[in-house]
Amino acid sequence: MTDTLHAWGSPPSKRYETIANRFRPIFTQIATDTVARDLDRQLRFDAYEALKAAGFSKLRLPEQHGGIGLTLPELFGLIIELAEADPNLTNAYRSHFGFTEDLLNAPSSAWRDNWLARLGEGDTIGSGFSELGDTRLGTYSTQLIRDESGWRLNGEKYYTTGSLYADWITLGAVDGDGEPIGALVPTRAPGVDIVNDWDGFGQALTASGTARFTDVAIADELIKPSALRFSYSSGFFQLVHLASLAGIGRAAASDLARLVADRKRVYQRSNAGRFADDPQILQVVGQVRGAVYTAGAIVLKAAEALQAAYDANLSGDEEQIAFANRNAEIEVSQSVTVVSKLILEASTTLFDALGASAAKRSHGLDRHWRNARTITSHNPRIYHDRIVGDFAVNGASPPANGSVGVAVQTDKEKTDA
Repeated sequence: MTDTLHAWGSPPSKRYETIANRFRPIFTQIATDTVARDLDRQLRFDAYEALKAAGFSKLRLPEQHGGIGLTLPELFGLIIELAEADPNLTNAYRSHFGFTEDLLNAPSSAWRDNWLARLGEGDTIGSGFSELGDTRLGTYSTQLIRDESGWRLNGEKYYTTGSLYADWITLGAVDGDGEPIGALVPTRAPGVDIVNDWDGFGQALTASGTARFTDVAIADELIKPSALRFSYSSGFFQLVHLASLAGIGRAAASDLARLVADRKRVYQRSNAGRFADDPQILQVVGQVRGAVYTAGAIVLKAAEALQAAYDANLSGDEEQIAFANRNAEIEVSQSVTVVSKLILEASTTLFDALGASAAKRSHGLDRHWRNARTITSHNPRIYHDRIVGDFAVNGASPPANGSVGVAVQTDKEKTDA
């Protein structure tokens, strides 16, 4: 957890511990059967609903709309803690938190107020942006076309993360003129078929399969007034992944420490009569914890940059907005390769301390690497490094975030946003 008792660093705010204690019993309960669920590939409907009932879906929602009104550093602190219990659930809530940011950054309107009210009542959102096939960057084959009977949605989406758990799917399509258009689609509407066919070796329980839409009727009030996403969306969605990695690392470090403490047998070349006293084994434990601590600290620092971008957007100062949003994207991109390497190495290094017994499936230690490897594969790190290098050498700003149409990319990080 992110409290000082576990030496993971200072919390992101003075009130954080009070807020986090509201959710920690749920996180603890979720963690009790994470290994069993992973082994059996059982989707986590119960855990998703338990979080929802406790208000986890309303973390960023303003208090006047029934939420808790967290800052972004506070949000990412809790995402790390949930990922420590089960990173599948952080991914399942990722699009929901992104849609919430869309609303928080949108101008005042009846549409915005309506959806803030829906979220305040507990509605949750899944993702529907990614498509397979030869669709070019920035376009969709999914169509949302209006005729004499109203709007009709037809198409197919993949990586629809969280949609089997959620009440709504936020998606991108093209209208009758081929222009990008966004909408909210009820997950249980006639013509909506969501299939749990994501077969990745990690993050298997995120409900990231295929969604098919066949002549789905879409009411006017479900059409988004703008196809634009919030300005720091790229950094936000990527930082959810990095927070998930930090949480995976904490779970791996805790598992390692527990198994070392419990182990009775010693190696032939051991430096101590008691396994838990062997200084070389303790060194491995320390290396893993140090890597994990660093990853978490980086995530929370980058979250401060996102908060600055959000605050700037509210200011209306165009120069400040451009500066803060550029910095947010650069700071997250600077974090991607470092955090990814730290957790991938930590989830491998831990095996050096435990011997062959660590490979037992019942321990579930392999899930840490599988989940981390899957998350770090969502978005090629080389692109983030290139963007940072271009900024450092040439002063180039990162690519601007645009409409929902721009969310279509070959990498999963963008497409399941």
